[in-house]
Amino acid sequence: MRGVGPGVSLDAVNHDADGEEVPRVRDLPAPREAEGLAGKPMAWVFTWPYRVLLAGAYRAGLRPWQLTLLGLATNAIVGILLLRGDRLLPGLLLIPAGIFDVLDGAVARLRGEESRLGAFLDSVLDRVADVILFGCLYWSLAGLGLRLEAGLALATLVIALSVSHIRAEAEAAGVSLTEGYFQRLERYVAMMIGLLFPGALLPALAILTVLGAVTVAQRGWSAVTRIARDASSAEASA
Repeated sequence: MRGVGPGVSLDAVNHDADGEEVPRVRDLPAPREAEGLAGKPMAWVFTWPYRVLLAGAYRAGLRPWQLTLLGLATNAIVGILLLRGDRLLPGLLLIPAGIFDVLDGAVARLRGEESRLGAFLDSVLDRVADVILFGCLYWSLAGLGLRLEAGLALATLVIALSVSHIRAEAEAAGVSLTEGYFQRLERYVAMMIGLLFPGALLPALAILTVLGAVTVAQRGWSAVTRIARDASSAEASA
């Protein structure tokens, strides 16, 4: 059945004016629960808004790669605004940027268009978006002479890239890692709060740095122990 992804039955669709099969909002899947601290509450609170947005993106004919590029473009605009010294508008724009980031994979699953290439490009462009966001924030804060805030922004960038790199290296070694208290969702939420509310940026960056470092240690330890265990099991069975 064209256009309907796995888990969506024939009884769970309507048809638009052109006869295209369109899943009903109530029959769409709930958001995937992330492993981080914000995963469960965000999944619970935003289940229905998520389904409405997913249905809208599907009915608008948006493809996964288009949503990925929209997310990257939105982050680029956020970066430019940060360099100009703006805070409120970048914080607001992080909301659609985060929505695009969530919907690209969901639309791919709904359309049955998941692929290794798509997942690879999504992961790479997510890292580019992190560099734009925290790199521009660092540059802006450093230019204002806010050394502590700038240092924390730079530390957050390094930590964000480290979390992703540890996962990539672990998967290359045959170990799948998803755990971590502070991941991409939590970074978006913290940055939104930090940019939208006066005086909240320094605490938000401090939280990002501390809990991000904990996540790096958590993933690193998990990767090392699991790779070592797999190696021992392989040697024992050889």
